[in-house]
Amino acid sequence: MTIESINPANNKKLQEYTLLTDEEVGQKLEQSDQVYKIWRKTNFSERGKLMLKASDVLNVNKDKYALMMTREMGKTLSSSRAEVEKCAWVCRYYAENAETFLHDEQIQTDASRSYVTYQPLGVILAVMPWNFPFWQVFRFAAPALMAGNAAVLKHASNVPGSAALIQEVFEEAGFPKGLFTNLWISSKQVEKLIENPIIKAVTLTGSEKAGASVAAKAAQHIKKAVLELGGSDAYIILEDADLDLAAKQCTESRLLNTGQSCIGAKRFIVLDEVYEEFLLKFKEQMLESVTGDPEKEETTMGPMARTDLRDELHEQVMKSVEKGAEIQIGGEIQDLTGAYYPATILTNVKPGMPAYEEELFGPVASVIKVKDEAEAIQVANDSKFGLGSGVFTKDLSRGERIARYELEAGSSFVNQYVKSDPRLPFGGIKTSGFGRELSHHGILEFVNTKTIYIA
Repeated sequence: MTIESINPANNKKLQEYTLLTDEEVGQKLEQSDQVYKIWRKTNFSERGKLMLKASDVLNVNKDKYALMMTREMGKTLSSSRAEVEKCAWVCRYYAENAETFLHDEQIQTDASRSYVTYQPLGVILAVMPWNFPFWQVFRFAAPALMAGNAAVLKHASNVPGSAALIQEVFEEAGFPKGLFTNLWISSKQVEKLIENPIIKAVTLTGSEKAGASVAAKAAQHIKKAVLELGGSDAYIILEDADLDLAAKQCTESRLLNTGQSCIGAKRFIVLDEVYEEFLLKFKEQMLESVTGDPEKEETTMGPMARTDLRDELHEQVMKSVEKGAEIQIGGEIQDLTGAYYPATILTNVKPGMPAYEEELFGPVASVIKVKDEAEAIQVANDSKFGLGSGVFTKDLSRGERIARYELEAGSSFVNQYVKSDPRLPFGGIKTSGFGRELSHHGILEFVNTKTIYIA
């Protein structure tokens, strides 16, 4: 069996890759386990030197990696380069901080000495998505390897070239062969992977359906799982907001990665007294996007990752319109070769519509009018998702109160769109998943928090 990578900008085949057999997967797992047993005994200094080298490899080969991402899933070259740079950052961050994060914690008890130590678990399986082909992997791999674990990757089937290059980064940096292993396998083979006793835990970034399936299989075999799933982030625009700032930030977040970001702003909840003015500014900002070939520097928004995903998004828009939503801009499939979809704004969005209930994973914004702050908070939380959220106001105390106490999400930002940062924990609640990535919280997900008691 094979998988193909297709360039969504022109629908042309890039390359074909042969899937591994179950026997070949088993052999790679055995190799990974053997390498792990040696790697776990290395010290942080040794691991850190290699992780810093991985950061250097990423920076030196930035254009090569960026071009692969752009051709496999359609993001602009500038955003692909920025993604590689962010991966280099996360490698440096954990190289420099892992030892501090995992330092023994001394605890006074009746023992002559008692403390908590953090030990690696073993081989960790990562099931990763296509929307940020490098970043999603590195934000898991850097802390996992620095903690002394080994990793195997099942990447999305439309970015196999990116998956191969990620393994190349670690090998070129000098990590032992087999410590980080890319597996070209089908989704059907994932269950067997999780069942394999060599796999000690699993992390997945992806859809609710995939997350539920992986979490259920992991639980069946009493293995830890970390899930980062979908989101329908709500941004509240209060009556005292800087509307120019809000419109700019909301547009950047909504169109980032052609709208294909789990933490992208998707629902914009605007108080009635500033609704018309915000909508006008928001339209102007959205219409400034330049759709086209993602390899051209002037392009600000490339195609979506696949034509079937584009078609699913358009169906969500049309179903919402049938139920009473109104198209302010966009909403039509363009006469272009490739998986293109225009920047789109929907208004009069109500409960029961896909634009209200579901995640719109593309460049479509739902703008919802509310009468006051209380209704804004109620609408923002009226979602099964709980990944990110935002609030725009000139009153920073008010904004912090709403962000801290009122919005049901793993992250709440004030006067800035939500973005991940190696220094801050990242993850969601409700159907957006559980567990955290990044910061010291992320590296603690895949270690044995072990109590030592000496009488």
